[in-house]
Amino acid sequence: MVRDSFADLLDQRTPFGRLALVHVVMTAGDTLVTVSLAGSLFFSISPDAAKNRVILYLLLTMAPFAVVAPLLGPVIDRSRGARRATVVVSAACRAAVCLVMAGGLHSLMLFPEAFTMLVLSKVYLVTKGSLVPLLVANRADAGPGRGSAPSPSAADSGPDGFSTPRDAGSATADTAENGESSIDHNRLATANAQLGLLASLTAFAASLPAIAVLKLFGGPWVLRLDVLVFVVGTVLAFRLPIRNVARAVSSPTPPQPTAPGTETSSWDPQGPLAALGPAANTHPEVTLALSAMSILKGIAGFLIFMLAFDLRREHATIWYGPTLGMSIAGAVVGVLVVPRARRLFSEQQVLVLAIWLVALSAAFTAIVGGVAIQTVLAFVVGLAGGAGKPAFDALVQRYVPTAAQGRAFARFETRFQLIWVLGALLPVVASTPLSAGDIVIAAVAGVGGLSYMTGRRAVRHLRAGAR
Repeated sequence: MVRDSFADLLDQRTPFGRLALVHVVMTAGDTLVTVSLAGSLFFSISPDAAKNRVILYLLLTMAPFAVVAPLLGPVIDRSRGARRATVVVSAACRAAVCLVMAGGLHSLMLFPEAFTMLVLSKVYLVTKGSLVPLLVANRADAGPGRGSAPSPSAADSGPDGFSTPRDAGSATADTAENGESSIDHNRLATANAQLGLLASLTAFAASLPAIAVLKLFGGPWVLRLDVLVFVVGTVLAFRLPIRNVARAVSSPTPPQPTAPGTETSSWDPQGPLAALGPAANTHPEVTLALSAMSILKGIAGFLIFMLAFDLRREHATIWYGPTLGMSIAGAVVGVLVVPRARRLFSEQQVLVLAIWLVALSAAFTAIVGGVAIQTVLAFVVGLAGGAGKPAFDALVQRYVPTAAQGRAFARFETRFQLIWVLGALLPVVASTPLSAGDIVIAAVAGVGGLSYMTGRRAVRHLRAGAR
């Protein structure tokens, strides 16, 4: 997985390799911004002052989606060539904002400038999610190669209520008109995992020089360095392909022939629910997966801030660094296991395993008790999120039509951020002892796992009755 990810990153002849390089540079830029702002928001001030600032910061992180979801999602989907242009504009504007922030890091303008940076960051992430299936299609044209997933296993159509039957010949389904590149849906989770792995490794690598510059020269110089990073990102974004992407966005995907007794891998956006809006007219597999992934996001936010404040109250902040490090390590391991897990399980099963792993680990942590065991729970929560997100993205990229994916990712990322903020606010507003927090995590994850399994079985029975 690591070798394949770096091989794709270094192969700049392929569209996916170019996207991977852009993603690495953008992630490095975001990391430098985070390092430059982190000291003034939490650890440099008293716990009481930190609580007020953290609440403000959490609300600030949620606000950008009020812009991204309703305004930019439709622009990304409807404008020819808008996806590459959006990435270019996002990088260029972030370079400019970093330069402005460097001149007034301690002024009252910091929060509106940080808000602008968050908006631009989310714009890129939404666009990146909608670009992946199109650029994977271009990579698939070269035939079997790096990062390709094997054919679906029996787990994809097993009798356990988690089957995901595919179209006949769906390894190359969703072919656009005029010879458009075919999308191998079995590669989507692997491609998303590769980008996630590269992002995690880049964030770690970029944080080291960022911290060094912060200690030696201060936050403004970290932001000045970030200007150069985003300028490089702007140049690299111009290299993203536009011709096939624009054609795929502007051209509807023709219906594919299906084998008897199988479900189609697409969901008709003009179906009977169209009058209720895009939120209602979503494939049931995506809707159920959205709920499961939302729970994992909420738990992650809850755990991070529960540990931050409780460890400060207990004068055990020495454990926060190792715990946060274990969470990051878990996320890296999570994206590493996705390609292997995908050989045995469907994306839906990966989500189920992730959420149940969190439930069992939290219950075990609550029983054992103590600060040290929290590092294990942090690792598991990071692993579950790292594995679950590529699986969820692959489901969206499979079941949501290409021309609607910008709006879909904007809407879904809005929900994820909202749930993450709500989960993070709970331990900030109300003091939550570690043992009580572990019980809450176990209960929420357990109920979420049962709900997801029950919902999928209900959908399967409805489909069986419809046939």
